[in-house]
Amino acid sequence: MQDLKITIIQSNLHWENKARNLEMFSQKIDSVSEPTDIIVLPEMFSTGFSMKPQEFAETMQGPTVKWIKEQSKKKNCIVTGSFICEENGKYFNRLVWAAPDGNCFTYDKRHLFRMANEDNHYTGGNKKIVVELKGWKICPLICYDLRFPVWSRNTRLNANGASADKTQVRYEYDVLIYVANWPEVRSYPWKTLLLARAMENQCYVVGLNRVGDDGNKIYHSGDSAVINAKGMIISKTKAHEESVETIDLNYEELASFRKAFPAMLDADGFEIKI
Repeated sequence: MQDLKITIIQSNLHWENKARNLEMFSQKIDSVSEPTDIIVLPEMFSTGFSMKPQEFAETMQGPTVKWIKEQSKKKNCIVTGSFICEENGKYFNRLVWAAPDGNCFTYDKRHLFRMANEDNHYTGGNKKIVVELKGWKICPLICYDLRFPVWSRNTRLNANGASADKTQVRYEYDVLIYVANWPEVRSYPWKTLLLARAMENQCYVVGLNRVGDDGNKIYHSGDSAVINAKGMIISKTKAHEESVETIDLNYEELASFRKAFPAMLDADGFEIKI
């Protein structure tokens, strides 16, 4: 299977200013000179982590989704990040997975950050998505979802009557992606939980966080990282700095590790109740 190239854009955001953010990210995306398969933007990349959905929400036919589709087509790759979406009178922190052909998948943030009153302004989602790209299976999630290992948990698709042949284990996904606005004051949990999710789920983990102060004077250090299934950081992005980095994910390396250390064969079964 082909390697997967993922570009992470660690950036400051212009507080509640869609036009400036979209212009800024257009320039940063234009700066990606090498071919890539996925470009990852932060949580609420067009506004920052705003609790004013009545003022800033858009529909799926609005300018932010139109923009992300245009960027995907222009760069001939997936572009993903979350924005404030209104649908049927409700507001969602919605991740858009935009493909060059114009198709989109969406994921609504399940775990709303009550300490910032997100749960009082937005409606939580109730369904994960797993998308396929070049044979890879990818599960995109949002920020606070990182703290909940059951929601993030990889599963063995052939759990019932799984073959004793370790090469036959089929995983729900190969890559976890978290887009975030995660403050520096909790950077240690961010960094630690990203490592844990990679190791416990035997997958690559991509954690893309913003940098800089938001409109509430809350500072974000970034600490974005790409981590392999052994828990090793394979990216070079530095904390506190804006940067654009493209990282290669090697499937044969992942498959070899899963075969040599098939912990998923001993994984507990579970059921999520929404």
